[in-house]
Amino acid sequence: MQRRTLLRLSLAVGASVALAGCGFHLRGYGQPALSLEALAVAGRDSDFSRLATDRLEAAGTRIRDDAPLVLNLGAEEFEERSLSVLDSGSQEHEMTLRVPFSVQRRADRAYRLDQQTLEVSGRFEVSEDNLLAGDEQREAVSERLRREAVRQLLDRLRPLAEA
Repeated sequence: MQRRTLLRLSLAVGASVALAGCGFHLRGYGQPALSLEALAVAGRDSDFSRLATDRLEAAGTRIRDDAPLVLNLGAEEFEERSLSVLDSGSQEHEMTLRVPFSVQRRADRAYRLDQQTLEVSGRFEVSEDNLLAGDEQREAVSERLRREAVRQLLDRLRPLAEA
């Protein structure tokens, strides 16, 4: 019995070492902290802007009104469309989140990042039998899309920190 446990453990360690050796890592792990010292966030107060502000602070960026760079966030826009109706009577939907943003220098208002749009999509099914669960699924998908869009935003801000 101990021989099997030892064999399984050694296989798991060997697979981990092989994956790490070829550069595999889980998304978001092992990335350096965002090295922007300070950033101002301008735009509407929304769930996306609050989540982005929280993640920026968690990444080591101070959010200050007098920061040398200003992150301009546009309004988050959700679009939902029906993809198909399944045999079971449920419908498959796709939800897309779009958030425009730009980064400007405060001193001369020059754009460090011209206006770009973060766009992420997700799918979910809504059963005609359980419409309340469909609302919960919509909310869960919208939260997941916000988290993914914030991750993309941090990835796009990373080159500014290195410059």
